[in-house]
Amino acid sequence: MKELKFVDVGEGITEGHIQKFLVKDGEQVKEDQPVAQVETDKAVVTVPAPIGGIVKLNVAEGSDVHVGDTIAYFGTAEELSGVGKGSGAQKPAVVEAPQQKQQQQAAPPVQQVSEILAAPSVRKLARDLKTEITKVKGTGPQGRITETDVRAFVASQASEMAKPMEKAHEQHEEVERVPMSQVRKAIARNMELAHTIPFAVHMDMVDATHLWGIVTQEKPKAEKLGVKLTFTPFILKAAIQALKENERFNSSYDKEKQEVILKRYYNIGFAAEADDGLRVIVIKEADKKGMMDIAREMQALRKKLEDKTISIAEMNDTSFTITNIGSLGGGFLSVPVINYPDVAILGVHMIRDMPIVKDGAIAIGKVLPISIAFDHRVVDGAEAVRFGNSIKSYLEDPEFLEMLG
Repeated sequence: MKELKFVDVGEGITEGHIQKFLVKDGEQVKEDQPVAQVETDKAVVTVPAPIGGIVKLNVAEGSDVHVGDTIAYFGTAEELSGVGKGSGAQKPAVVEAPQQKQQQQAAPPVQQVSEILAAPSVRKLARDLKTEITKVKGTGPQGRITETDVRAFVASQASEMAKPMEKAHEQHEEVERVPMSQVRKAIARNMELAHTIPFAVHMDMVDATHLWGIVTQEKPKAEKLGVKLTFTPFILKAAIQALKENERFNSSYDKEKQEVILKRYYNIGFAAEADDGLRVIVIKEADKKGMMDIAREMQALRKKLEDKTISIAEMNDTSFTITNIGSLGGGFLSVPVINYPDVAILGVHMIRDMPIVKDGAIAIGKVLPISIAFDHRVVDGAEAVRFGNSIKSYLEDPEFLEMLG
């Protein structure tokens, strides 16, 4: 008999949601046959059968599982007769030696009010969040308090404060509680992390007249190749050139060591809307790819996102992120949220017909508003202006754009 356990599929994922079983309880299956679709924080993964045999499902469809939980058993009818839904394989009992047990009983509590084990950065975080660190229970080695412990405590306190309001809401019949999906939970956690970044925003307007002309000219050619060409690949290429000149924007910040991690690769993420929440698809080593290759890859990743076949590897390890707010229409300018742990994010908005100064005269041209949200611990406002000017210069340079086209 063989157990099928839910394992860490990458990125430190600890739980999943059984979205759908692809086999029936008691069915004869082959080795490597898809058994279940499990939704994680990042993607929907298909779990295969470890061996051939009869399958005995151990959890219900629609339930949540954690790493180490048994999803199903596989074997012969005789082997499976002793297992049932919710039962797990017997584990050997852990017997403590008398001396060990005595030492544990005699040992003083690890964490005392007089001796709080926490790094200076963790203590500062507690002060910033107006939290008394002595009330936080540490889960690290020897009871050490981590940033996660502080944030979890703050979240629990906020939840307690919200209960009276929730009870007031529940007095109304119109209230409905909707469970959050794994993806939505992940988005919520990432937004909480992003909220801890002390950020500032630089905004500017780009004369996109030449850009508009190049895309309009090249779009029919791309369509003949089966590629939908948009402004985004051009913006990506301009951003990469600007990142090479302003390398601190292509980095992340290690708060514990207080070091900036400069990245010598260009994995550009794009915020993409899916029916179950916002995702980030990533063009890996984008600096080594041509315009049509980037447009084709973006098209393929979006299709995978729609089909829920996208992998975790295709949505992680960004060095810089772009969000195309303009594709949805909407307002003139907005403040994008930094994609943690990136240092910055570029927001591009809808191109509009607006007055511009050209050759000393005012004319109507195509204007692209941009906004750059950046981590002020790593870069300053003057650097953000230079970075923005660099992006702007490439997007307004006819020779650069024609070379890309």
